[in-house]
Amino acid sequence: MIEASHHQNIIVNDKKAYLIAKRIMDICGAFIGLICLSWLFLIIAILIKLEDPKGPVFFKQIRIGKDGKEFNMYKFRSMVCDAEERLKDLLKYNEVSGAMFKMKNDPRVTKVGKIIRKTSIDELPQLWNVLKGDMSLVGPRPPLPGEVAEYTEYDKQRLLVTPGCTGLWQVSGRNDLGFHEMVELDLQYIHERSLLYDMKIILKTIKVMVRPNSAY
Repeated sequence: MIEASHHQNIIVNDKKAYLIAKRIMDICGAFIGLICLSWLFLIIAILIKLEDPKGPVFFKQIRIGKDGKEFNMYKFRSMVCDAEERLKDLLKYNEVSGAMFKMKNDPRVTKVGKIIRKTSIDELPQLWNVLKGDMSLVGPRPPLPGEVAEYTEYDKQRLLVTPGCTGLWQVSGRNDLGFHEMVELDLQYIHERSLLYDMKIILKTIKVMVRPNSAY
């Protein structure tokens, strides 16, 4: 884990060659992923509709990207339609500290939702965000506006780079880690990021999806 005081600023790898190569990898990876997984998208869409015919297949949510810019992030819907409204009644059950909400047995999650969340399949529509340039394949998790409102200046360093579909936090324990551990892992990634590092994280992510860790 990165050894950093809460006053130390992180150094960002903004080398042009790396950023161009990363963008090419993002476009190719997202495009190939969307084509190769189109059959899975269809199956998940049918299952979501069978369980809850009235609700949409996809869930759209405002997230904060690079330099604090807002964008719409897409996921397969894994919760009941009124999940956002019901959140305020569940905040007291939050199981992680800091500017984040996690609850192991969240009553808002549907039956199909439990399966796709465990395997992180619910995150696959974010490949569209990658194609659009809102996100990268690898980077810090894009936070909610309400979470960023609670950030310290130190925490805001997570927003110095394009957020990712997966990252060091997701392959290092995910829900077993608290908010501050997540920030440290993200800053470690930002400090050390390279194409080789990105590829290692992508390979670890595939392994985690095949053999799920602590995702819920």
